[in-house]
Amino acid sequence: MEQSRIDWPSFGLCALILVAASIPLFVFPDASNAVLESLYGFIAAEFGILYLLASVAAIAFLLWLASSRYGSLRLGEPDDRPEFREISWVGMLFCAGVGAGLLYWCATEWAFYYDAPPFGAEPRSVEAAEWASTYGLFHWGFTAWAFYCLPAVAIAYPYYVKKLDVLRFSVSCHWFLKGNDHGPVARAIDFLFMIALLGGAASSLGFSTPMIAACLAWLFDVEPGDTLEIAVIGLCILLFAVSVWLGLKKGIKRLSDINVGLAFGLLLFILVVGPTAFLLKTSLNGLGVMTQNFLRMNFWTDPFTDSGFVESWTIFYWAWWIAFAPYVGLFVTRISKGRTLRQLILGMLIWGSLGSWMFYMVMGNYALFLELSGTLDFTGIMKSASGNAAIVAMLEQLPLAALVISVFSLISIIFAATTYDSASYTLASSATLHLRAGDDPARWHRVFWAFALGLMPVALMLMNSNLRPIQVILLVVSLPILLVGVVMTVALVKTLRQDVRALAGD
Repeated sequence: MEQSRIDWPSFGLCALILVAASIPLFVFPDASNAVLESLYGFIAAEFGILYLLASVAAIAFLLWLASSRYGSLRLGEPDDRPEFREISWVGMLFCAGVGAGLLYWCATEWAFYYDAPPFGAEPRSVEAAEWASTYGLFHWGFTAWAFYCLPAVAIAYPYYVKKLDVLRFSVSCHWFLKGNDHGPVARAIDFLFMIALLGGAASSLGFSTPMIAACLAWLFDVEPGDTLEIAVIGLCILLFAVSVWLGLKKGIKRLSDINVGLAFGLLLFILVVGPTAFLLKTSLNGLGVMTQNFLRMNFWTDPFTDSGFVESWTIFYWAWWIAFAPYVGLFVTRISKGRTLRQLILGMLIWGSLGSWMFYMVMGNYALFLELSGTLDFTGIMKSASGNAAIVAMLEQLPLAALVISVFSLISIIFAATTYDSASYTLASSATLHLRAGDDPARWHRVFWAFALGLMPVALMLMNSNLRPIQVILLVVSLPILLVGVVMTVALVKTLRQDVRALAGD
């Protein structure tokens, strides 16, 4: 029976922690906000440098792995071939990895850097505009996908090659567990992952839901507010509950394929009807600035001015990717059987980065153009109203505004759905005792987590505060995952060396 496969201790403890963490946010929002604020400052100041070092180490390790003799090792039997076509595989990993949060940040992130630029640049200057069009590419590029890719490789290799019957984050430390995949150490690692995913999922919905609500409020001429935002969360939950009920191929794959087509169709429309030459020139310039300053941006700790830029942005983003990394790694493992390690690494780093960059190059630079040309006071709307209102005002400037905002809303909803049906699938996998390659967790189990994931975002929205609580949650839940990442990397290298020596001996 399906029910006998549930890991009830992990299931119950994780659900209990979710409720316990959400109650203070509901009951004591102001006090919770103050505690989170002080906690963020402490962790960012004391441990922030670990995140910066981890970003460089992750990229260096993956590039070495892909170019080494281990890169040709296949996830599965030597004659296995990929289960999904390249375009569907890319679509699923992209939708799982970015979500609707990408749509919010690609349109608004530049504005923060334009007003408070890095490296001591003058606010709202030409140099500030250049950094504004560049830093989003850096935060959503190779480093983000390297954080995602590392656990994907560390989980996928032992899962498919060792033919394990569990699909959990602790699989990444299989070499050290010595086959004790259900022991206390393995359970502790999986519990850390489940808490990180709940925090990361709550944060991402917290970013995207108000944006979707603002678009729907404009379309239907109603006032945005908590009621509408909660209704949007309910709609997203319902959609991804249906998707996870249908399963991986009928639900998640189809939604991902549809959304990738809609999203890039919208970007092409903006590129064609918008300031095409400006968008192309700014995008090319941004790639050049990022390439030229890549090491500087990765290693910048801001020791002399102490502006807070690194702590507020780079460390926040690295924490976000790390919190989501085990989940993305587990989901990418499920869809990557038959690929080589090199195909997996290069596919995630290249396709994931290019997909994210396209949104920043088109939508972000379009908003920047409206600001610089005086067509729209984008930054002023952000300060007086919100980033969500500024996004709607930006989309209003395009031809066929109602159609554009409708499509944008649909894309955002599907992005949220594909992210959270993937998250629900992964949480259910982690709370399942035995799950062999090709098997799925119980349907009711996947649907339960689909609804449970909506609890904390509602609490965060009812706090009516700024983005800081979301940032704090990401930073707190990512720290233990960062430490586990070191262990999984060592375990992966030891496993690969052991297997290659065994093959050579044969």
